[in-house]
Amino acid sequence: MAAKDNKKRVEILNRKAGFNFHIEQRYEAGLSLLGGEVKSIRNGNVNMGDAYCVIDDGEVFVLHLHISEFKQVSYNVHEPMRQRKLLLNKQEINKIEGKIKTKGYAIFPIRLYENERGVLKLEIGLGQGKKTFDKRDDLKEKDIQREMQRTKF
Repeated sequence: MAAKDNKKRVEILNRKAGFNFHIEQRYEAGLSLLGGEVKSIRNGNVNMGDAYCVIDDGEVFVLHLHISEFKQVSYNVHEPMRQRKLLLNKQEINKIEGKIKTKGYAIFPIRLYENERGVLKLEIGLGQGKKTFDKRDDLKEKDIQREMQRTKF
């Protein structure tokens, strides 16, 4: 039992999401993955920088989520940039779809993590894109906070 508790949990963040979007709502979604993809994610071979989500026929897909090929897979090799289905409730999909129709809203991945049961989940956000002056204001706030932390000690 002690060996299970010491197990390292997977958590991969999309740092561009907070910088490029005002996050209004967050949703937890499961992912439809292949075996080699799961092993590659647990090794940390994921790039979420350009990833985004789309709704097609009442289903949500994540695109441009790069999961590198797992080297030890023998015959069932996956494509690194394939579209992957997200597993959400129908009510959640309908809520998201209603918001998406409003101008300026987008769905984007925030983080990919492993929950306490060992299941991989993707946290997606619903929000509007930031303008350049909003990004500048955020950078100023960050610099001010960093300076206050330096002078505090």
